[in-house]
Amino acid sequence: MATVAELLSQRQQLVACSDSPALDVAMLLCHCLQKPSSYLRAWPEAEVPEPARQQFQSLLERRITGEPVAYLIGERGFWSLDLQVSPCTLIPRPETELLVELALATISAKTAASILDLGTGTGAIALALAAERSDCVIKACDITAQAVALAESNRQKYSLDNVEIFQSNWFAALSDQSFDLIVSNPPYIDSADKHLQQGDVRFEPRSALVADNKGLADIATIIRQAPAYLSDHGWLLLEHGYDQATAVQALLATAGFEQVFTQQDLAGLDRVTGACYIAASNGAKPSE
Repeated sequence: MATVAELLSQRQQLVACSDSPALDVAMLLCHCLQKPSSYLRAWPEAEVPEPARQQFQSLLERRITGEPVAYLIGERGFWSLDLQVSPCTLIPRPETELLVELALATISAKTAASILDLGTGTGAIALALAAERSDCVIKACDITAQAVALAESNRQKYSLDNVEIFQSNWFAALSDQSFDLIVSNPPYIDSADKHLQQGDVRFEPRSALVADNKGLADIATIIRQAPAYLSDHGWLLLEHGYDQATAVQALLATAGFEQVFTQQDLAGLDRVTGACYIAASNGAKPSE
């Protein structure tokens, strides 16, 4: 039988296809053994049962072709949650946690805020907010039924009863509703972007990645329609590409938003732009 240490040494096979070969191999082996990472460190000479070894080798071969670890093991950590993932949705990324941080700061002084998450995917943003703010009422939607089912499964896993997940093409399924905060991580990659042929994104759903008009089409749609669904002094927060901040700020200003700002992620890249919609400034009564 192969030992834990022997299987971990196969990380060398991933050097050409991964930025984190040691971590990838460890995550795959933990998944196959159903053990925490501490087990690998504590028992490097432990023999790996043959069924687990075979499963590991199969997953390793798929990883060598570039298939994301998250899809191979069926989960990805985000915020304080371990979320189920599948090829029908984007894989939650650490950069998106900035959107959660800013959302929490935006509603910090407001009790029982109403929040809408557009294009929820795995439910990552909505569920992270719900876990932090049980007093808030959160709605989350996605255009695909598969994503809605996955997000609902993640919601049930953590019994987050303050979240409602439903199918909708952006605002289409919403009627006369208003929200204190709207958040979204929409498709924002240009179809000509060379990064679409690299790394994990090669395996992720293109519909959740790519947008027309140099990646700005869906962002523009959300900005144009959002005022009808925001309460007076409501906020809109959008994740976007590192080079799109200026364009997103311009779209927000044109739509009548105020207090426009952009926040950089930990890598120092422009990542989230937000703004406030004040009804009185746009010729509408606060109740409209």
